Amino acid sequence: MDFIDILKQFAARTEELKSNILTEEATKTSLVMPFFQQVFGYDIFNPNEFVPEFTADVGTKKGEKVDYCIMLDGSPVILIEVKWSGISLERHDSQLFRYFGTTTAKYGILTNGINYKFYTDLKEQNKMDLDPFLEINLSDIKDVIVPELKQFCRANFNIDQIFARASELKHSSDIRKYFLELLNEPSDDFVKFMLAHTYDGSRTQNVIEKFKPIVKSTLNNLISEMMNEKITTALKSDSASFTEQPSTVVNSSQDEDSENKVIMTEEKLSAFYLVKSILQIEGIDISRIRHQDFASYFVILVDNSTSNWICRLRLGNSELSRIKKSIALPSDDRKEIRYELNSLDDIYVHKDEIIASANELLQHCKKKQIPHSESA
Repeated sequence: MDFIDILKQFAARTEELKSNILTEEATKTSLVMPFFQQVFGYDIFNPNEFVPEFTADVGTKKGEKVDYCIMLDGSPVILIEVKWSGISLERHDSQLFRYFGTTTAKYGILTNGINYKFYTDLKEQNKMDLDPFLEINLSDIKDVIVPELKQFCRANFNIDQIFARASELKHSSDIRKYFLELLNEPSDDFVKFMLAHTYDGSRTQNVIEKFKPIVKSTLNNLISEMMNEKITTALKSDSASFTEQPSTVVNSSQDEDSENKVIMTEEKLSAFYLVKSILQIEGIDISRIRHQDFASYFVILVDNSTSNWICRLRLGNSELSRIKKSIALPSDDRKEIRYELNSLDDIYVHKDEIIASANELLQHCKKKQIPHSESA
């Protein structure tokens, strides 16, 4: 089983257990220790490798203990501080910060069994950074984080390689955070920088304030245009593939309305990619998300099984169709609940229901152990 599969399987287990975990001790035994054993591959019952209640004396304070310590060749390399799963980790890193400087450990992990924050000493040696270089939430796993997390597995662990990568991750995270802030609210300095290359007049404060909304809208529109170009390219590629492999269109024997001609349109493919983008942002495995076209509706589903439908879209069989657009989402008993769409953008209004529908189906398929080969 691949690391990503192990991780997601453990995340599903955590989701089932977390509501019944009421103490810090239960968090340790039910979530944290199994995580380091099953996901990272450490022998949690070997005191030469995984030490509970590791002593980390701080100044005049003796007998200070960190919850766990991972050892390598007899030396501490990772300190682990655990909090109860029912609380946020915000402002709970002070203990780990104190312990870090008293040992030779290069990494610190703060966790509540659901969220894991990874720290090191990028800014000042032997002094733990205030901000983590890596974070993961088992309730919302982002695929981009998985390779970074895999480095902490016992079989892959390399202190120097992780440290080199940690620096890149931290800088990347800071740049990303700063850029998102600029998109939301451009700073005076950033607007000045842009005006220096585009505006010949004096860059007074009044001018800066005037151009702030212009810079903001221009940047956001530019990003939207770039995304649309990528989607259009993907649509053309998918449309060509669809023409070459018409098996994704259900034939006349598969739908009661199939006596009418089924026409794949760019609008349907656009809707498909909109739904996929919504699911991908949530870390859902979009390789299992497919589409089928019936005469009466266009369906987006899991593993190409018509019973596993995420949503059904009624957009018409041609670009000129005047049929009222709608999206149907499943109720608790898998009946349709329809919502009218003024445009495809309205699909985003129902993103929470779409995500919930997909997650429910994926969990259902997992319980029934439906093989991925069905999605071929």
